[in-house]
Amino acid sequence: MFLPPHGQSTPRPHTWRIFLVPPDRIGLTIEFNQATIERLKSIPEHQWHSDTKTWTFPRSRDVLYMVLAALRTDWRALDRDVVAALRLTEPLRPGERRPSAARNERSSDLETMRKELRLRSYSPRTMESYLGSVRALFDFFPSQSPRALTETEVRNYLLHLLEKRKLANGTVNQVFNALRFLFVEVYKKPFVIGSLPRPKKEKQLPTILSEEEVARILSSIDNLKHKTMMMLVYSAGLRVSEVVSLRPEDLDPDRRVINVRGAKGKKDRITLYSDIALRYVKAYRDRYAPAEWLFEGIERRKAYSIRSAQAVFDKAVERAGITKDVSIHDLRHAFATHLLEHGTDLRYVQSLLGHESLKTTQIYTHVSSKALGKITSPLDFIPKPVRHYRRVAITRGGGFPASFT
Repeated sequence: MFLPPHGQSTPRPHTWRIFLVPPDRIGLTIEFNQATIERLKSIPEHQWHSDTKTWTFPRSRDVLYMVLAALRTDWRALDRDVVAALRLTEPLRPGERRPSAARNERSSDLETMRKELRLRSYSPRTMESYLGSVRALFDFFPSQSPRALTETEVRNYLLHLLEKRKLANGTVNQVFNALRFLFVEVYKKPFVIGSLPRPKKEKQLPTILSEEEVARILSSIDNLKHKTMMMLVYSAGLRVSEVVSLRPEDLDPDRRVINVRGAKGKKDRITLYSDIALRYVKAYRDRYAPAEWLFEGIERRKAYSIRSAQAVFDKAVERAGITKDVSIHDLRHAFATHLLEHGTDLRYVQSLLGHESLKTTQIYTHVSSKALGKITSPLDFIPKPVRHYRRVAITRGGGFPASFT
């Protein structure tokens, strides 16, 4: 058994004290605080000594930084004997700046997470999204070790995204997925996030462009490359990431198909190659002679960017006078809806879109105007419709008159 240094056994109110414990540990006395205790318990090889009411940890700089992060402070508040024993630098002079230990720890954790995502073959866009979500979490707790975060703190962060930042449920679900990967796969602490509920997904119907609106958008584009790109998105039901990833050899004019490789979920699929789109692609290739990518950016042999493709669509929508709030992805929605309206079987549409579940494709049955047009309103079943009355007096309750004669 050991005792804390003389005069340190009873911490002052709202204070803590870190000291050396021979031969190779550091000790901590602290006033009880449940949130701080939970963070301390997450530090590897911690020990609680009930007889002296003292915590001890392995004597190393990395562990010390984790303890300090749990205490919401930094090493400049330490006694000089601890600073000297762990060979910490002297306190900063006014005006000097040095990267904090917490910042170094975050950088290391982000790099570890990037490697783990890469080993699991996550797509570049998913990796970017996950790492961005984790950086935002780190920024929300700037002086705290991420490994020391508790379930309550993560829960409050998700509530902050929903209530303060007003993010959509779907966006917060993506953040949840990123944090789950961090705590389960990187930190090996599934209990931090295991019992947290996911926000319920919003069931929103897509905005559908009519065939006439699609024609106006395509007609408003004069640039051959841009027009060809938008035609392929609509005629083949492509995602924007898929159209900018096409290579010249992915288009098969003999079979009239487009091979979409490494699409969402790392899956390949085959979709339609329109006769009209084929003619535009031929004219485009004759003029631009693309090499590695079908649609190259300003720099040759570099793929066209997703952001630039979206900008092309936005400008075309504006020139066409379309007032609906739409994005380039709505051309894919229009592709599916128009196929269904022209009688294409739902399962064929599912295959062309690359949906794993038929339920995902069924959403387009809810937005098909022709399907809705085949359904008769119950009002129209009334023997003598209201529109045949010479004079209709609306009752106080808003219902029909007592007599239809």
